[in-house]
Amino acid sequence: MGGMADQTFPEARIYSRIAEIGQEAWDGCASSGNPFTSYAFLSALEDSGSVGEGTGWHPRYLALGGPGGAPAAVAPAYAKTHSYGEYVFDQGWAQAFTQAGGRYYPKLQVAAPFSPVPGPRLLGRASPAEMAAALEAARAARHYSSVHVTFCTRTEWEELGAAGWLRRLGMQFHWENRAYADFEAFLAALSSRKRKAVRRERREAREGLQFRTLHGPEITPGLWRVFYEFYLSTVERKWGGAYLTPEFFPLLGARLGGRVVLMLAERNGRPVAGALNLLGEGVLYGRNWGAVEDVPFLHFELCYYQAIEYAIAHGLARVEAGAQGEHKIQRGYLPRPTYSAHFIAHRGLREAVARFLEVERREIAAAMVALEREGPYRQDGG
Repeated sequence: MGGMADQTFPEARIYSRIAEIGQEAWDGCASSGNPFTSYAFLSALEDSGSVGEGTGWHPRYLALGGPGGAPAAVAPAYAKTHSYGEYVFDQGWAQAFTQAGGRYYPKLQVAAPFSPVPGPRLLGRASPAEMAAALEAARAARHYSSVHVTFCTRTEWEELGAAGWLRRLGMQFHWENRAYADFEAFLAALSSRKRKAVRRERREAREGLQFRTLHGPEITPGLWRVFYEFYLSTVERKWGGAYLTPEFFPLLGARLGGRVVLMLAERNGRPVAGALNLLGEGVLYGRNWGAVEDVPFLHFELCYYQAIEYAIAHGLARVEAGAQGEHKIQRGYLPRPTYSAHFIAHRGLREAVARFLEVERREIAAAMVALEREGPYRQDGG
């Protein structure tokens, strides 16, 4: 397995609060423009109680020292006592290891909590190999079973693989802007049958409703309370847990400002559904949605079609609409790979997982090719 790399940044420290590192120091490393690894997003999770004591997400932020004491690199890391809220599923690994007499939890998770959003996870001037070495040392010192870097970049994935980590391939569905002038230009790129289906869905979803888009400073405390009801309605329908607390959303709006984009559907002035998005550099990230009325196709309208309209109007390169969902293909979102890397200390578990991942990677790659062929776009070059 991967050994310790030569350390350009020899001093590595673990912090249990991001405030101990500080916003200037953190964002000086996390400069990619991805909001999910920003100080604002991560501190809002912590200060709202969405991560921390009693949640199973215990902050263990990694910082590698640089000249003058300021960190040269950081990673959003958490000691996990379960596998919820990650969207890269390893419960089967945990169960097998436990049945064999091992102890899978706690593990060390490098991630943007509750956010299946691809982007950099190893932030700053240190190389992935150097960060891998520091994470491996932190695992050994605290007796974690493993380290997991989820939804990382392809470069991180490849370099962590070169350091001996196991590589996992996943799949999401993203919409990409082909310099469309407006939504009608996007529709013109679809096959006739798909174009008619989208128009019908939009017509039915919008009947009797009004729509508006608000940015962080425009979202009142009352609207955040309403949106939290929407969020809970989705959690209840999916039989999941409410990972995010009521305090999280207003904190996020205050700290990320105009990068928070809330799309609302209203009936006679009363909000009945909402979709929360975050703005990155050239990207709109769809995050949470919910409704208190059951309106056909309203989920597609708020989460997919309105996001496309927003991206076109603001010249964004793509929309990333979250995890899973092959139904997105027929609405213009195509399969794209996601990446994660895993360091497992126990040799037997590591070898078993490696065999599983080799097969899974082939299956994912084949599925992406097949799904791309099913895409809704015209095949005549239009």
